[in-house]
Amino acid sequence: MSEKKDPGIWDGFKAFLMRGNVVDLAVAVVIGAAFTNIVNAVVKGIINPLVGAIGTKNLDHYSSCLSSTCEGEQGIQILWGTVLGAALSFVITAAVVYFLMVLPMAKYLARVEARRKAKEGAQEVMKVTELEVLKEIRDALVAQRGSGHNQQ
Repeated sequence: MSEKKDPGIWDGFKAFLMRGNVVDLAVAVVIGAAFTNIVNAVVKGIINPLVGAIGTKNLDHYSSCLSSTCEGEQGIQILWGTVLGAALSFVITAAVVYFLMVLPMAKYLARVEARRKAKEGAQEVMKVTELEVLKEIRDALVAQRGSGHNQQ
């Protein structure tokens, strides 16, 4: 008389954590955070100095004033340089993700699919060939049986 215990909350939590998609998501978040640091470094170390050749090195300093004076906290400033920096970070991130992750994975999956289709095609040809061989054997047996009956 053994009593079955319902899985406890702790066991359910461990099962949830050990599911593949949760672990994959956690890895993606960690790698994404590290990748963000790289993109920010590229923007601050390369893009901003290139823009700085035209004006200031810090994109955050690019702004426009909507009121007559914009000194200190007074006036209405549009910080379009900050938006431009964020947009550049986004475009760089998207380009790196696409060209280094999405595009190679798509090409790899296309090759795998082409191999699978080629293998299926070869198996289908093989089945057709087997069917033809079996038909020839059947015809040969029928012909052999027919000639054997004529001799008796």
